[in-house]
Amino acid sequence: MADIYDPLHLEQLEQGKDLSEPDRYAVALDSVEVMNDQMERADFMLCASEKQRDFWLGQLAGLARVNPATYDQDPSLRSLLAVAPFGIDAVPPVQTKHGIRGVVDGISLTDKVILWGGGIYNWFDPITLIEAVGRLSKTHPDLRLFFLGVKHPNPHVPEMDMARRSRELSDRLELTDRVVFFNENWVPYSERANYLLDADVGVSTHLDHIETAYSFRTRMLDYLWASLPIVGTEGDTFAELIRKHDLGATVPAQDVEALVEALEKLLYDQTRLGETAARVSEFAVTMTWPLMLLPLIRFCLAPLPAADRNPRVLSQRNQILSDLRKQVAEIESSSSWRITRPWRRLGSFRKWFHR
Repeated sequence: MADIYDPLHLEQLEQGKDLSEPDRYAVALDSVEVMNDQMERADFMLCASEKQRDFWLGQLAGLARVNPATYDQDPSLRSLLAVAPFGIDAVPPVQTKHGIRGVVDGISLTDKVILWGGGIYNWFDPITLIEAVGRLSKTHPDLRLFFLGVKHPNPHVPEMDMARRSRELSDRLELTDRVVFFNENWVPYSERANYLLDADVGVSTHLDHIETAYSFRTRMLDYLWASLPIVGTEGDTFAELIRKHDLGATVPAQDVEALVEALEKLLYDQTRLGETAARVSEFAVTMTWPLMLLPLIRFCLAPLPAADRNPRVLSQRNQILSDLRKQVAEIESSSSWRITRPWRRLGSFRKWFHR
């Protein structure tokens, strides 16, 4: 089984921009092969949305996994690729202490708190958000924006360029530690409810590119769990859910004016804010883990090999690779290959010596 909820080869197109050109191409192409390897071997796969499923079906077709054998087994192909996104805990969150209000210097118990519920990565757009919050704070001095996580807990994950740019903008606009707050330490998973329940609105703004189109922002699930109204950028799966179920507001990418208007209307209309939070709470029960994982549970209770496992259906690409491996194996097992090994080693040594 393969969990392909994250199209990491699309993610790397943006994440790899800070790499040298050779490294960026190497990482991007390796990511494609990693996904292909998983998808060629799996009897059953899970993805995060119907939109994402259409994308993966195209890649499966290119790998010859959409073939007469898998089609005859299940014309819908859901026995091969099902939708099972991340879920939320069926038990509502409980706040044991304040994580933001009255704890972070500069944020009082009565301030309006916008929560950015995760890291700052290159495919997000905190720049437009910071500009919008800075503008809105001029007429609403009680407004606060809190970035929940900046420094990644894995020391091998470097700070991304977007995080640096966010700090620079906030500093330049003189918002840092006054209106905009960056939490340097990663919040323990078991303590996140204390931060979520200190917020009025959850926000997720991103850029308009292909990674966005097929993403599934897991931070949004925390907003649902905490019954937080959501303000997000148009273009991804969650934007459709926000619009369809009236869970907050969506705005065009990089539109400061639209974001200012959406935040103001939601935050400073208590009736609307409360009614939206109630709808979020109602919708959240449809996204709990037991419901989201039903396709996986069914597969685990009655696992079935994909129909193209036996006989194995190979794409032309894989047939060529298989034939090449066989030919190489035959050459390396021949007596002439063994006899000439010392001469090949000598040839390699002479090339090295004359460099």
